[in-house]
Amino acid sequence: MSSIDRSSVNWAADAPAAPARQPRIRLAILDDHELLLDSLGSWIGTHAPDFELVLSAATWLQLVHSPNFPTDLVFIDFQLKEAVSIEARVRTCRAAGAKVIVISSVDTREARERALAAGAADFLAKSLPMARVMDAARKVMGIPSEPIPDPSWRSGDLGPTLQPRPRLSAGEEEAFKLYVTGHSTAEVAEQMNVQYETAKTYLRRVREKYARINRPAGKKAELIRRAAEDGYLE
Repeated sequence: MSSIDRSSVNWAADAPAAPARQPRIRLAILDDHELLLDSLGSWIGTHAPDFELVLSAATWLQLVHSPNFPTDLVFIDFQLKEAVSIEARVRTCRAAGAKVIVISSVDTREARERALAAGAADFLAKSLPMARVMDAARKVMGIPSEPIPDPSWRSGDLGPTLQPRPRLSAGEEEAFKLYVTGHSTAEVAEQMNVQYETAKTYLRRVREKYARINRPAGKKAELIRRAAEDGYLE
């Protein structure tokens, strides 16, 4: 073997081994708002490379019957349309070996205590930015946290659901719910027993209030997404 070859062998032997790549956390999300599932999945895929979203379920049975269940971590919406208690959902996931974070638009002391008493590792409000939700997930899983960007800089990177909700009047909220569940503006007016222009004004104000907090809702698809994010489709 030539001296050059021996030098190459010695160099390779002395070189430090490449650090082992940390396996990604296998994540599942249970939420019965499919638009919200898509939004969260897209954000996680782009901004949280240390997590792998392997399961997005809109129903409890869809979650537990999936071949990808159990995962390392499950995000569970506190409120589901199904008659399965939060205690049963959390305990089943824990028994299967998954850690659980409950995420809810109902951020009350009772809801928090029920989730944590059942074995959830954390209880988070849906009003939090996704960046902070994922930081909490890293803490639960015992992995290093990622720097959280300053909200004043590229606030869109903080996530799709973690922004303040606008304060709607009773009329605005009713018109909003009817409209995003498939009613036309004329049908909204008929259902509310108001004039067409009144219903139109309610919907315009809803859009304006979302726009003021930098959550676009000018298009119907955007308005439906805002409704899903803020719990108006339950």
